[in-house]
Amino acid sequence: MMKGEDSEEVEIDLGDSSDHEEFDNGEEPQTLWRAPPALEDEENIHTSTLVEISDTKPLLNVRDPRGINDCLKVTFEDVIAEPVSVRSGDRVWIWSNALFEVSRVWVYRIVTVLLAIPTSIISGLLFALLSCFHIWVIGPWIKCMFIGTHWLQSLWNIVLDIIVRPLLTSAGRCCGGFSIHLAKE
Repeated sequence: MMKGEDSEEVEIDLGDSSDHEEFDNGEEPQTLWRAPPALEDEENIHTSTLVEISDTKPLLNVRDPRGINDCLKVTFEDVIAEPVSVRSGDRVWIWSNALFEVSRVWVYRIVTVLLAIPTSIISGLLFALLSCFHIWVIGPWIKCMFIGTHWLQSLWNIVLDIIVRPLLTSAGRCCGGFSIHLAKE
């Protein structure tokens, strides 16, 4: 609330009072949580830019955007199926379906709690080490090798231009005169 504004008392009816009053016009009272915000309230609503632009929102909704684990979309009917000739009771089928789904979900959640965080930490450390090694060791080493072996690259280009290219060009022209016709007898 800003300085200089008049404060206004608001009575909130939680609906738990013992006396029930009826209204003359037959309408129910509009509770505060159902009421649309007034215009002056709309101006004071501030949303954080972190809430509007968030990296975690897409991660929570779409957890496999590239479809890496499409093979794991398994349902009860994909695993257990009864032929028409042999059937269990309906209650057995319903309960086994329910137990399959519940155990699949909860065992996954428990194993995820136990393994996801350590696996994420180990994967992050490994990726960081490999990235650092590649950026600071392998990349500069390859550049140094290219600088040191520039004369070898020039020599190899000369060999290709003088010997290999004319040889392969003449072989291609010789073989280009051949034609094969297939005839059905």
